[in-house]
Amino acid sequence: MDSDGTHDARGTHASPVPRPAGPPQVPAMPPLPPRAPGMPPPPDGSAFLTWLRAPRPDAAPGVWRFGHRPRPAEEPEEIPTRQLLSGALIAFLVGWLIWSLLQNGYLGTWWWVPFDLIVPDAWRGGDSDLGETGTFIVYQGYELLVALAIMVGAARLGRWGEVWRRFVTPRFRRPQAQETRTTPEDDPAQWNELRAAGAADAAERLAAEARSGLMRDVDHARILRAWQGVRTGRHSLATFSGAVLKDGAAACLHPSGERDLPARLARHDLVTGQVRLGTTVDDARNPYTYRGTGLALGPDLLGTSLVAVGPAGSGKTGTVVRPLAESLCLHALAGRAAVVVVGAAGAGLGPADAYDVVVRIGNQESEYDLDLYGGTGDPDEAAAVLAEALVGDLADPHPGSDSRRSTTVLAQLLGPFRAVHGRFPSVPELRQLLDGAPGPFAALRQGLQEAGQESLLRELDARERQMGQPGDVGGVLGDRVALLDRPAFAGFFDTSGQSRPFTLKALDHPVRVRIDLPQRGHADASKMLARLVLAQFTASVAVREDRSLFACLLLDDATGVVTPEAVRGIQRLRSGNAGVVLTLRTLDDVARPLRGPLLGATGCRMALSGLTPWDGQDFAEVWGKEWTEARDVTDRQIIAETPAGKAVHMLRRVITGKAPTARAVTVRQVERERWSASELAHGVPAGHAVLSLTDVKGEHAPPLLVDLRG
Repeated sequence: MDSDGTHDARGTHASPVPRPAGPPQVPAMPPLPPRAPGMPPPPDGSAFLTWLRAPRPDAAPGVWRFGHRPRPAEEPEEIPTRQLLSGALIAFLVGWLIWSLLQNGYLGTWWWVPFDLIVPDAWRGGDSDLGETGTFIVYQGYELLVALAIMVGAARLGRWGEVWRRFVTPRFRRPQAQETRTTPEDDPAQWNELRAAGAADAAERLAAEARSGLMRDVDHARILRAWQGVRTGRHSLATFSGAVLKDGAAACLHPSGERDLPARLARHDLVTGQVRLGTTVDDARNPYTYRGTGLALGPDLLGTSLVAVGPAGSGKTGTVVRPLAESLCLHALAGRAAVVVVGAAGAGLGPADAYDVVVRIGNQESEYDLDLYGGTGDPDEAAAVLAEALVGDLADPHPGSDSRRSTTVLAQLLGPFRAVHGRFPSVPELRQLLDGAPGPFAALRQGLQEAGQESLLRELDARERQMGQPGDVGGVLGDRVALLDRPAFAGFFDTSGQSRPFTLKALDHPVRVRIDLPQRGHADASKMLARLVLAQFTASVAVREDRSLFACLLLDDATGVVTPEAVRGIQRLRSGNAGVVLTLRTLDDVARPLRGPLLGATGCRMALSGLTPWDGQDFAEVWGKEWTEARDVTDRQIIAETPAGKAVHMLRRVITGKAPTARAVTVRQVERERWSASELAHGVPAGHAVLSLTDVKGEHAPPLLVDLRG
């Protein structure tokens, strides 16, 4: 039942993912990483069960569902505080005045008529059967009823209930325990689905592990994922039950043998698959249902891809990429996802222990290498991906944004080389071929002639004829390959089998990968490698056999990465249960013709604080306009001429705090931008962002102002 994540593209166990030397020894209580809020501590079984049974109601896209309390769709009208308190006080004084007048007889004795009609005559005199005390109680009781009736009327007129709810109740309200589902039929800790399928022993073992505190959130998610494999027929019920009875909560482990990350910084909920990024601000520009709720993302939203734009220091890495990388690594340990995180060395994308594969390009101590050709054996496929990486950002070699010429040039060299040597060329060999060095060409021709490869000889002849001709892109390709043919990369991109290359074909398995780019001193090479990883990712996820595994690429800095082919690849990811997360300092890092298509291809768009008005204009256009109700109010002050009128106006001023006016209101429907470029540039506080969301089902959330620190 262990998920195998060790296969490479060639079908061998060449270990893109490190595997333990033997079966992992799971102690009775493994050491725990630092716990973030919302993560259940395993040693306390009751705490884990409380976390597991916490309500997670269905909610709009992006709402943090753990313990969520839904709000009304429309904001209730709220009376201004001064008007509410003044009305309550005046109602009390009026009620007191009426009672005093009744008590002193100024209003007559008519209010005793009900008493005379109901109470027997024998109860009224002092010599009645009740005695003086009883008679006193009867009279006082009736007066109390009248007083209560006056009080109720004054309370309703003065809205005392609203005063109590707004000012008194919050001061004495105690935090209420979250409601839990305790019925045996709905209790997730009882694993009733396993019992119904005939695996009662396995369900009882898991329930006991949960009660004793030996189970954690990753274990619960991982075993649920394995059970889904049983339901779909990928695994047998007997195999699943045997693994659970043998290992309990440690069953169906990830190939790394790990059950959690070394540390967590964000709040995660693996039942819903969400990670909390912040809190939606209680602002009038946000829909009422979202105000004050947690803002969270999960695979259902990342499956439409995310682009985040903000200047340096706005929090792209620390508040967006790092929590998402942490969440997807937890999903990978649960067998749900495969994640590739790409960024500069030392960018703060998580410790190396949180990943299965760490590729440090340019660092000679790196244990893993990067496969330049994506693990494919097809020269045409390898040429297409490599051409996108080398010159995909250049417009001159590709009139009309067409990369077929560069792909053809590379295919004319890769095909013959692979036919002769059984592998693709290394970086120095590819550079020599693109530069037209006579020695390598002659050796390649001789090898093809000896092998009788006539069709490939024609390809090589065509390449030789094109070299040096006007419009030949071979020189441009050679110049780009030269950026990788540097001493710092001498031990990388090896094709002879002497290194441990990682290939993105391994995304068929729940693997956690981090790729560190050498941006310092090699900025152009880093951009080229980032384009290579993105091109390989979009090509690999499109041909995966098992698409139930969510695949995600997190690119911390996408400067120079967005190309026409990259945009087309991002558009195809949703159907393959995959997505990308791209961060940019500014949209100026993307060619002007590609900014609209990029924002249109991604379902989730984030504008962080500090955005320029020009970037804000692009976001304002893609978010569009909405119909709103505009109210034009004209106030004309009323002048009182009589003393009584002046007194009434003074009383009205005390109650409302405003001078008496005659108001004329004009209501009309107008179309306005959801967020204007000026608001995005100057109205987003530091540490905040405006984020719109779309999930894989097509449901969307309008642009929301979010506090990323909450």
